[in-house]
Amino acid sequence: MVIAKKIIYAKRFEGEPTPSNFRLETEELPALGSGEILCEAEYLSVDPYMRPYMSRFPVNSVMIGGQVAKVIESNNPKYPVGSHVFGYFGWRSHTVVKPSEGTVENSMNPDEVTRLDDFEGLPYSLGIGYLGMPGSTAYFGFLELCKPKAGEVVVVTGAAGAVGSLVGQIARIKGCKVIGFAGSDEKCTWLKEELGFDYAFNYKTCDVGKSLNEAAPTGVDCYFDNVGGEISSVIISKMNKYGRISVCGSISGYNDTKIRLAPVVQPSFIFNELKMEGFLVHRWKDRFPEAVKAVRDWIKDGKVKYRETATKGFENMPQAFMDMLKGKNLGKAVVQA
Repeated sequence: MVIAKKIIYAKRFEGEPTPSNFRLETEELPALGSGEILCEAEYLSVDPYMRPYMSRFPVNSVMIGGQVAKVIESNNPKYPVGSHVFGYFGWRSHTVVKPSEGTVENSMNPDEVTRLDDFEGLPYSLGIGYLGMPGSTAYFGFLELCKPKAGEVVVVTGAAGAVGSLVGQIARIKGCKVIGFAGSDEKCTWLKEELGFDYAFNYKTCDVGKSLNEAAPTGVDCYFDNVGGEISSVIISKMNKYGRISVCGSISGYNDTKIRLAPVVQPSFIFNELKMEGFLVHRWKDRFPEAVKAVRDWIKDGKVKYRETATKGFENMPQAFMDMLKGKNLGKAVVQA
């Protein structure tokens, strides 16, 4: 008999999440049926998208999210005991699942399970980071929508997070000048000294417009937007003719209780003929292995570096989630069960 822990969405978010929004429960799992496997969580992800996405789920649902798990019991020869998998099992310590066939992280279907066989000695925690959904988000969202060219100027907001930090490094690999905005001096130092950003500014203490005039006097060609809000309006106003904007997230407004107003941006779009496109990463689901291989090879070649902010203990997932939304993580926020 296996007793699983699970964290429940206890009441709807209003503003910033608080401990009262979550509830820890236990559940006795059934014996395995034909083709089923029992997975034990090793690394669980907390990501910004969970905050707006949970509004689509009823109260008392299990919190959504991906995890890297170890198979500890199996009735499926494709997933032997001891193998590692990725699955959108939610905030659960143990999960019984009958894997369905599909490509890497094809959807948020909890029956879709992906074996993690090609990490080549890199830690499995990267399966919820650079070698998982955040890595594919950075890879496709930047390369497919911004289509950067060598010598262009790229700006990234949320630059010290799981996605933004990789976008900036890919931009550097592609020969671009890279400018990042992050929420602390420590993060900016990491971006410049370890990740190779040309400039990094603390948006909480700098004048964004003046900082861009200093770092990009000839203007901005590509903008990867993780935060939305007024800072994005300022960056857009500094963009060059035919600039491209990839909209990944709007974390600055996720906890707002009323609609936030920002400066008008339409004149910049008209006169500079800008292109702005939002995306969900599963648009490229059939190509996820391409991103995993590319990023893995860059890491092994020393061209890409990663950082994780790890919280230990499954019961601490709500706190890790709340801390991540407040920007306390450097790189990917990970919970080690």
